[in-house]
Amino acid sequence: MHVMGIVGWKNSGKTTLVVELVKLLTARGLKIGTIKHAHHSFDIDQPGKDSYRHREAGATDVIVASGARWAQVHELRGAAEPELEDLLPRISPEVDLVLVEGFKRDLHVKIEVVPAGFDGTLLALEDPNVVAIASDAEDLPEVEVPVLPRSDPAKVADFILEHLGLV
Repeated sequence: MHVMGIVGWKNSGKTTLVVELVKLLTARGLKIGTIKHAHHSFDIDQPGKDSYRHREAGATDVIVASGARWAQVHELRGAAEPELEDLLPRISPEVDLVLVEGFKRDLHVKIEVVPAGFDGTLLALEDPNVVAIASDAEDLPEVEVPVLPRSDPAKVADFILEHLGLV
């Protein structure tokens, strides 16, 4: 399974880039999966719905299925947060590429999103798994990886495909 991370600090534009990449790459015929890390509690289930009620009653795993899609909600109930390596096998083997948003400290290859005007520490300077930066910033001193134009997601997509040997 091919994996490319999209990382960066909060509000750097990671989600926007992932959405653009999914659109571009699926238009090229690839099957794309995504995994997103959240730093906060989240709920994809709706209060009052049957599946929510199942989970609230104590079920650890709830699967909802229809003719259009299926979803699984797994409640940790105090267990440790899963690592990326625990989540990747849950992606369908039919997927050509998994885009991972977040998980910036994990050891997979990554593209760092750096907004113009960024004045923090670049992950690329500390993490050898950052293979490129997507940014429209005019000056990124000390950077030794390719800088891809963030405003041109097609070039970012091209880089991903070439880097992972999916051309």
